[in-house]
Order: sequence, then structure tokens, then C-alpha cells
Amino acid sequence: MRKALDEARTARDIGEVPVGALVINPNGEILAAAHNRTESDVDPSGHAEILALRQAAKNVGNHRLTGSVLVATLEPCLMCLGAMVQARVAGLVFGARDPRAGAVLSRINVNDLDWLNHRFWVLEGVQAEESATLLREFFTQRRNRTQPTGSV
Repeated sequence: MRKALDEARTARDIGEVPVGALVINPNGEILAAAHNRTESDVDPSGHAEILALRQAAKNVGNHRLTGSVLVATLEPCLMCLGAMVQARVAGLVFGARDPRAGAVLSRINVNDLDWLNHRFWVLEGVQAEESATLLREFFTQRRNRTQPTGSV
């Protein structure tokens, strides 16, 4: 998770929402690391999880990442959940829940989706406070920059 948090800080430093993700193989080796790049790449699918899954698939030469684990600083959204199912990841480790768009536990529970053809285990809350703090500080700074200063 420390490496995912480093990726999240990189995202923050370039003006992206601070989310980082890794894909780890069954031997514990990092196959890919990524951070959000939706703004930088002008790409609505530029979420850290998607980018990490893409890079890991390229690195192993297979779109199936069987046995791998996705590590993310924030609970994945529905788009990222779909990519994880398609990649056949074995598990997910994430830091903070996303009460607005989390598609693993917060808004829907992945294990309740009986129509999915693949399931994976979930471990939440790993370094959750640090993950949540990065996000809170980022959005507080963004709101403060967009607040009007002075009076009319």
C-alpha cells in the first residue's frame, strides 16, 4: 500500500485526484503501478486501477491476470470493478471507502452481484486514514482555490 500511496501523491502533485493503484502477482512482485491520469490524458477511463491493470496485462502478455491482487488507495468505481472482473484478479486490497461511487462495498456489494462470472476476495481499510486524508486535503485545496475572494 505504501507504493500505491506514493502513486496517489504523484497524482496529487500533477493536479489529479490522488488515487494510486498496483497490481501484484501471486509471488508478491509488483507487475504495475499507476495513478489517476484522467485530466492529464484527457481520458475518462484514466483511473489508477484501469491504468495499472492495462500495464500489468501488457507486462505479462495476457489480459487475464489470474492470481493477481489489485491494491488501491480508494475503493474502486463501477468501471474499475468491471475491469477487475474481466482481468480475473484474485483479490482487492483498498484503503478508503468511497461513499459516493464505491462499487465494491459502499454503493453496491460485489459479492451480491450474482450475475458476475468472476468473484474476488476483498480486504478493506489498509492505511485507510492516510488514503482518506490525501483525498480530503486535495478537495479542500481545490474548493479553496475556486472560492471567490473579496467582495463585489
